[in-house]
Amino acid sequence: MKLHANIIGTGKPFIILHGFIGMGDNWKTLGKQFSEWGYSIHLIDQRNHGRSSHSPDFSYQLMANDLKEYCEDNALENIVLLGHSMGGKTAMEFATSFPELVQKLIIADIAPKYYAPHHQDILDGLQSLDFSEIKTRGEADKALASYVPEPGIRMFLLKNLYWKEKGILGLRLNIQVLAEKAHEIGTPLAANASYQGHTLFLRGAKSNYILDEDIPHIKTHFSNMLIATVPNAGHWLHAENPSFFAGKIAEFLQ
Repeated sequence: MKLHANIIGTGKPFIILHGFIGMGDNWKTLGKQFSEWGYSIHLIDQRNHGRSSHSPDFSYQLMANDLKEYCEDNALENIVLLGHSMGGKTAMEFATSFPELVQKLIIADIAPKYYAPHHQDILDGLQSLDFSEIKTRGEADKALASYVPEPGIRMFLLKNLYWKEKGILGLRLNIQVLAEKAHEIGTPLAANASYQGHTLFLRGAKSNYILDEDIPHIKTHFSNMLIATVPNAGHWLHAENPSFFAGKIAEFLQ
């Protein structure tokens, strides 16, 4: 599985993993900022997302193995690894499987616990898009609105639209496989998985993804961890309060 990446800047390797139904380009603005700190930022598209290859197989172990192959192909070691949501679960799987490759680990608004499936409306909406009928982004937005009423979430989802050829839209996502394998998104980290390196967990003050009662469980996997709460932010903490989010990462990396 060859992963697509947008690489920004030069310096020490810093890999960023997007969340479910996202892509590396979602992190371009923060990636440019981080690159100014002396890092080469690798904005990865995970399998079945963005411009990376499609596969009928989908799990965190596979995505961690994809990233190991990417590191080998690009001679990357001592990496800083940041993952948000689904990308955070991949980052945890990678760091506990290949700790020798990770210098510092940053997890954004996800815990190593089980999460019940909760993306069904989004998946149903994306699967419903009929590009034999839908010819503009506006028409796609209108069709999606009956499933996803929040304009901001629709705008995020519709970043996956692209022109397959002149006049024909499509989705970069492998939406069929992601819908079939959606249960994989909530799977917990293995009970015996651990990473002793420096780890920062960031959670949104308005998010319920990392609760106070989750912190002791997190420490059983990541003994050398810190946690910080991003104010005025929910699950999309990096987009809702980017200055505080970036500031906490800068403190951690220093």
